[in-house]
Amino acid sequence: MKGIRVYMLALMSCLLLSCDENVVYSAYDDIPDGMWYLDNRPTFKVTIEDTTQQYNVFYLIRNSLQYPYYNLYISKKITGPDGEPVSNMLDELFISNQVTGKPYGKGLGDLFDHKIPVLKNYTFDRKGEYTFTLTQSMRQNPLPFILSVGISVEKVIDAP
Repeated sequence: MKGIRVYMLALMSCLLLSCDENVVYSAYDDIPDGMWYLDNRPTFKVTIEDTTQQYNVFYLIRNSLQYPYYNLYISKKITGPDGEPVSNMLDELFISNQVTGKPYGKGLGDLFDHKIPVLKNYTFDRKGEYTFTLTQSMRQNPLPFILSVGISVEKVIDAP
């Protein structure tokens, strides 16, 4: 039953994301058994063709309602086309209300999807392939009930 829910949620996410022509890249990496170990570092390779375009970069997080915290610390390393580090940051993401425990994001049953902005109006310096590497930076290893993580890179389109 849980597998069917995960499949349905993934299918709905793909359908919704495929409709947006501004999305340059969007992908999830499933976390085996929903247990995110420190040495599991999902990696995403994004090809950037236009260095004059501004982009918004989002974390994509899928968790179970049983996730024991209201926040999630993720270390994000961005490596440029030349293999040199562009950025290495620790980000705190809020995935539920600290007081009420009510989850943010969109839910289906006990599964919740979050699309959390991490870089707004960002301009990449060079054309080529950028590598985003994500690591959980919580004090618990493994971190339970995180089912998948990913990123979405989208063009910033000015409103008419």
